Amino acid sequence: MLKIEGLAVEREERLLFSGLSVSLSAGEGLHIVGENGAGKTTLLRVLCGLTLQASGSISWCGQDVSVFREEYCSDLLYLGHKNANKTELNCRENLRLALGVLSVSDEAISDALHDAGLGLISHLPTRFLSQGQQRRLSLARLLLTKSKLWILDEPYVALDYKAIDWLDSHLERHLKSGGMLILTSHQTLTLSSKIRVLNLGEQHA
Repeated sequence: MLKIEGLAVEREERLLFSGLSVSLSAGEGLHIVGENGAGKTTLLRVLCGLTLQASGSISWCGQDVSVFREEYCSDLLYLGHKNANKTELNCRENLRLALGVLSVSDEAISDALHDAGLGLISHLPTRFLSQGQQRRLSLARLLLTKSKLWILDEPYVALDYKAIDWLDSHLERHLKSGGMLILTSHQTLTLSSKIRVLNLGEQHA
């Protein structure tokens, strides 16, 4: 379980929201919504440990993540709003770089790229890819991770309807296998799994 209690978050000494409490169990998702500047991305960064909260606590499997940081991060995959692809590297090289020390076979990487519709262009430097193809390359990391908690910032940006269906199928599979999902998106989700909505505009600030 992921449990957030009494969370307050600031940005540049301005309080974005306070008193945020929510919990997620296996198979559940959280859709974070709110106007631009409400603090959606900042909240995701706090949940990933990239930004510190002003107050409140975050626990994972009953343990405070500030104390058990390594265990928490090993169960977490974060994909930010930017694709973070190296333009001089091809798709395969970018995935290998993004996966870092994880042991993933070349066959698994090839399968992920084909699944994402990038198999035939995987040899090209990513500077030749469209924005939608760049996004699918970034999202292909989801197919190669065993992380229980996925935190995604605007994953649907630049995707066409076929790519949205492709992403939804993998999000559904992750949740139905007992994973957890936290994401921001301005579009309405159509996933059949249990997805709760958190509106940051309704938080006290």
